[in-house]
Amino acid sequence: MNTHPCFNAEARHKYARVHLPVARGCNIQCRFCNRKYSCVNESRPGVSSAVISPAQALEYFNLINKIIPDVSVAGIAGPGDAFAAPELTLETLRLIRSNYPEILFCIATNGLNIMPYIPELKYYGATHITITINAVDPGIGERVYAWVRDGEEIYRGYEAARLLSLRQLKAVEQLKQAGFTVKVNCILIPGVNDTHIESVAQAAGRLGADIFNCMPLIPVEGTEFENLTPPSPKLVFDIRQKCGQHIKQMYHCQRCRADAAGLLHENRNAEIKEILDRVSKKKREPAGMACAN
Repeated sequence: MNTHPCFNAEARHKYARVHLPVARGCNIQCRFCNRKYSCVNESRPGVSSAVISPAQALEYFNLINKIIPDVSVAGIAGPGDAFAAPELTLETLRLIRSNYPEILFCIATNGLNIMPYIPELKYYGATHITITINAVDPGIGERVYAWVRDGEEIYRGYEAARLLSLRQLKAVEQLKQAGFTVKVNCILIPGVNDTHIESVAQAAGRLGADIFNCMPLIPVEGTEFENLTPPSPKLVFDIRQKCGQHIKQMYHCQRCRADAAGLLHENRNAEIKEILDRVSKKKREPAGMACAN
């Protein structure tokens, strides 16, 4: 954790990360998520100016390493889910590992489909996993998720939330048993899960997760929650204090884009967009296009 800027607050001042936007589609639909629109002036999870292939990701990583010093982490954090199309994630890891044997690998996922790939993640040397868990009570989860796709089956309502929650909690348990460093993200949605987040933190801590990141909702146009009022700083602080009784808290999150690069506090979105566009050899490919019901 000493050189991972997201898992270690001190490391963020020196070590840079690069997110490789190779995850095209998603296997769940959160009611707060819309990846179709990406402005270089915004910083929020799930947006990217382009989606690239694993081979292009290696080329992109090579270019980034020439202009950004002290890159310690290669991450996959969207714009879709890393295990909706796991072959893309694993091929990216293989290519980067074969050229950069010392780099840390960090994967962000909703946790629905990660468990079958834990042995391969270990094989390619991934060490840090982030799972976003917004509820452990399906009655609350069904208010957060519109649908969940498991293989060819699409689930909705309570059953969708129940399936996702069971998979997520089991994934945290198995990842810790396999020796991974695990961070749990949780989106604070006022009026939906705000009184429930401590229960999520308690479950994460009980399963051995290393750090918990309570992230305030960013209302996004075109989503069911676009008209919700973001939580106040005081509410965020109070909930983090309660969660801190159960698990270490993250306080320095910058709500990184799926194509972020550099130090956490840097905004290099315009520069990154230019490089991504050059690597992808095409005009912008909206990040949400591959996510279909």
